[in-house]
Amino acid sequence: MINKTTLIATTIALTLSSSAIWAKVTADEAARLGKDLTPLGAEKAGNKDGSIPAWTQGITKAPANYKVGNHHPDPFTTDQPLFTIDAKNVSQYSDNLSAGQKALFATYPETFKMPVYPTRRTASNPQHVYDATLANATRAELVEGGNGIKGTAIGIPFPIPKTGLEVIWNHVLRYRGESAIRNGGQAMPTSSGDYTFIGFDERIIFQYSMKDATTEVLENTNILFKFSQEVTSPARLKGTALLVHETMDQVKTPRNAWTYNTGQRRVRKAPNVAYDAPGTASDGLRTTDDFDLYNGSPDRYNWVLKGKQELYIPYNSYKLHAKGISYDDILHAGHINPEYTRYEKHRVWVVEADLKEGTSHIYKKRVFYIDEDSWQIHVADAYDARDELYRVNFSYGLNYYEVPTHWSTLDVYHDLNSRRYLALGLDNNEPMYDFSVELSPKDFTTSALRRAGKR
Repeated sequence: MINKTTLIATTIALTLSSSAIWAKVTADEAARLGKDLTPLGAEKAGNKDGSIPAWTQGITKAPANYKVGNHHPDPFTTDQPLFTIDAKNVSQYSDNLSAGQKALFATYPETFKMPVYPTRRTASNPQHVYDATLANATRAELVEGGNGIKGTAIGIPFPIPKTGLEVIWNHVLRYRGESAIRNGGQAMPTSSGDYTFIGFDERIIFQYSMKDATTEVLENTNILFKFSQEVTSPARLKGTALLVHETMDQVKTPRNAWTYNTGQRRVRKAPNVAYDAPGTASDGLRTTDDFDLYNGSPDRYNWVLKGKQELYIPYNSYKLHAKGISYDDILHAGHINPEYTRYEKHRVWVVEADLKEGTSHIYKKRVFYIDEDSWQIHVADAYDARDELYRVNFSYGLNYYEVPTHWSTLDVYHDLNSRRYLALGLDNNEPMYDFSVELSPKDFTTSALRRAGKR
């Protein structure tokens, strides 16, 4: 449960009338963006005790030793941990931890640790994203039921959110460039720490984020982004491929997905690539809608905005991102090596999702902690049908200087029952993300999927 003393704002959704919940913000409210609020809607000021500083534009230029195409160097190499949270002192920091984080200390009392560093509010986006966010603030709307969106393009749709659904859509539509190629992989260590590396090649085109995107074109095409994924290793899985077309109005047209199976050598429509279907080659350690800590249609949950909280979250994870680190050094039994992690205190939006009656999902309740500066979900706690903590998921984020954007370098999904975890996004020994690639919708057809699978 969220400690009341740590909430910066109390539950908002319960205090709004049904008509106000769906209302757009006024021009006067939107005028706060870039003033007391950052251009994306965070509180610009620091907190009262100074442990969270003011936002001062984030990282606006790369370190001198950075070259596009390289892994991103740590701009804070001289920072030292302020303290380290472990099982012995966790109670001192309880107000700034999620229930799931505290459960990890109880599950791995000898080894799980959180080194806490000075807070660096490094999240930033290009100016045209800030401009689009200001335009979206007074025109973006949720479609009936909140399962789609309209009146928005490029920027954050709801920089001054009034509901949990608006916050979740902000996460889904946060700026991550226009297109990208990602090479990397995942591993699911056993309880003894043994693992097999599963390699991926991924491509994504964010049609929502294109510089020339307009609300009219997006609503006509009804496409937010297109994503493809090809398994490159091990040999038994090589060639398995996935294609997803994510829609803007999921009431009008649900997500379209296709898979290519090397054994059958054919492309098949895959309507089950959604909700709690197991993620690709994940050993059942994450659901499809766990990808990016949350994605897809929100229609199976009731979403409640609980307010804001100060939380220790993974941030500026450049050490974990560094080129050449052995995956053996990162992947330990039970959890990743704490020596490569960095936690900072940030303000986060807290959104609770409760499963609707008459629907099904392996998670009965989910609690998301969303960074106010970037709208990235950094921590997610998931509960099972018995109302017991089931999974605890982390997104280890950093600023990708060349875009710029705050995005994950590694997502980690902890299963408390099996005492195993999935680390997704391992790329220390792979080529770095390419945000300069020019992809087109033609790269995301079923024909392209078939060709990729056959390579």
